[in-house]
Amino acid sequence: MQNIKIESVLFVCMGNICRSPSAEAVFRHKAKEQGVDVEIDSAGTIGYHVGHKPDSRSQKTGEVRGYDFSGLFARKVVVEDFDKYSLVLAMDNENFGNLVDLAPEEHHHKIKLFLDYGEKFSETEVPDPYYGGSGGFELVLDLIEDASDGLLQCIQDERV
Repeated sequence: MQNIKIESVLFVCMGNICRSPSAEAVFRHKAKEQGVDVEIDSAGTIGYHVGHKPDSRSQKTGEVRGYDFSGLFARKVVVEDFDKYSLVLAMDNENFGNLVDLAPEEHHHKIKLFLDYGEKFSETEVPDPYYGGSGGFELVLDLIEDASDGLLQCIQDERV
């Protein structure tokens, strides 16, 4: 890990309707609780759902745990995001690869897998719950909460 001050974080999944908006909502909540001032956003590597609210199952599962999804709408990652964000966190290896392909080479160091910051689980990728049952959305939140805690600690320690 490098010693870098993180001022902004972008969470990225495929469609920006399940995993990455959940990560945005969870991380925003936890950062506010801990008094960590960081810009937070989410996006997708595809544009199928641009302008849509997060998946209702993601919202329902997250809201039960106290997370707020208001004001979140799907958008697609753009090249300018790599200039704007200090850290771009992919939910899985496929989206990691898509981000590396899109980003100018000088920004490749900003792209990481989100679960690299988790400590409690052995998973290395946040699974896509879109086509599964409600248990998938619970697991996604468990993984995101764990990685969010780890990321916040790294941000506070200035080591990402």
